[in-house]
Amino acid sequence: MQIRDLPYSDPGDPDVRSGPRFLFWLGRNQLGGQLKSLSWGLLHQLGIAGLPVTVGLAVQAVIDRSGGRLALAGGLIVALGVLIAVGDTMLHRTAVTNWITAAARVQQLLARKTAELGSALTRRVAAGEVVAVSTGDVEKIGWFVEALSRFAAAATALVVICVGLAIYLPSLGLMVALAMPVLALAVLPLLPRATRRADEQREKAGKATELASDTVAGLRVLRGIGGEELFLGRYRRASQEVRRAAVRSARMWALISAVQVLLPGILLISLVWYGATLARDGRIDVGQLVTVYSAATLMLFPLRHFEEIAMAYSFSRPSAQRAVRVLSLHRSAQEATVEGVTPTGDLYDPATGLMAPRGQFTAVVCGDPDEAGRLAERLGG
Repeated sequence: MQIRDLPYSDPGDPDVRSGPRFLFWLGRNQLGGQLKSLSWGLLHQLGIAGLPVTVGLAVQAVIDRSGGRLALAGGLIVALGVLIAVGDTMLHRTAVTNWITAAARVQQLLARKTAELGSALTRRVAAGEVVAVSTGDVEKIGWFVEALSRFAAAATALVVICVGLAIYLPSLGLMVALAMPVLALAVLPLLPRATRRADEQREKAGKATELASDTVAGLRVLRGIGGEELFLGRYRRASQEVRRAAVRSARMWALISAVQVLLPGILLISLVWYGATLARDGRIDVGQLVTVYSAATLMLFPLRHFEEIAMAYSFSRPSAQRAVRVLSLHRSAQEATVEGVTPTGDLYDPATGLMAPRGQFTAVVCGDPDEAGRLAERLGG
């Protein structure tokens, strides 16, 4: 699916049993785009992973004063640079495509459900809730869907690098290979609290959006009874609660980022100290030490994807749950029919005397917008 092919002719029948199931359904429906993104991501990540080997070859060639091997290493670096540039460009292209197409699918599903329910939607779900789902929540859902393939590529690259280092130089490679799972999983104990704070922030933001939407909808009435300042004060308090919740959530994610900087730093310091000792004793070459150190340093880049996927899931899961809450609604039989029979014929409103003939397009102009809404609700249900 390409962006130029949007909108979908049929967005599909979503799995609305839960938020995670809905996310899985979205990802499954974009399997082709996910595989493309995964392939370009692997090319990008493995191209980066190959740089330490070529740098190590170049350093060792300089030490051995070998011009031929130095030229070979330079050529390999140029080739890897081209592969990295192509992979990064196409990865970005496919990732953004996955994001936009996933968001468009959710938007179409919401629009279809809104058309199906009509005015019954706002009787079951607050208008502000619908606004929040169709704006911010759609973006967060798309973020997780597109980040999934990039995370898979980064995780695969980490495994390949660790295995390669363990084979290339066991004395240092095993040290890196054993440390990587610890670095990748170190933030897991912090994620539940970060998720709870993100959920709290999202809930407060949703309530503030609902309050703002309801205030705007009733602004004409509020001005008439002098209640503008009262509702503005309520919104100010709600927005301050959102700010405080966002700060608490940001502190948690800052701690997670700090852990992902501290632990790799400790690994790199330990690696340099132990590797320098081995090189001084003549047990490894300087080029080998440079290769392993460079590989360990570049492994920090795919490690950041673990933090990103955790953030994306933490924010998209409640967003998907809110979308599911809207998409799982159905018009009841009482709302759809009168005494079990689908109504037909002309539309007549006894309160205003309006007659809308069957089969003809009829437009109605009202001086009072509120009266227009009541008329539409009486005629259309």
